[in-house]
Amino acid sequence: MNDYDTLRDYLLRQKQAEFVLTFEEIEEIIGAALPRAANRASWWDSLRSPDIQMPQREACLAAGFVATRMPDGQSVRFRKKSERRR
Repeated sequence: MNDYDTLRDYLLRQKQAEFVLTFEEIEEIIGAALPRAANRASWWDSLRSPDIQMPQREACLAAGFVATRMPDGQSVRFRKKSERRR
């Protein structure tokens, strides 16, 4: 189990298609401090560098969400991935 399994489990329980969590709320969910890198937009970008293992990204994607850091630099938007097939 890694620190972000609890984030994945939290996201799996959500009924909303989109919502925002502050870094402080995410730290409460995972029970640990986020690394300094968490304040960079690229750290939360679920679609960036898919070849690099990033546990926070894997947790979000496993729960069916795409994460994006908000412009305020203090929160993250979680949006359910579209289930449409192309």
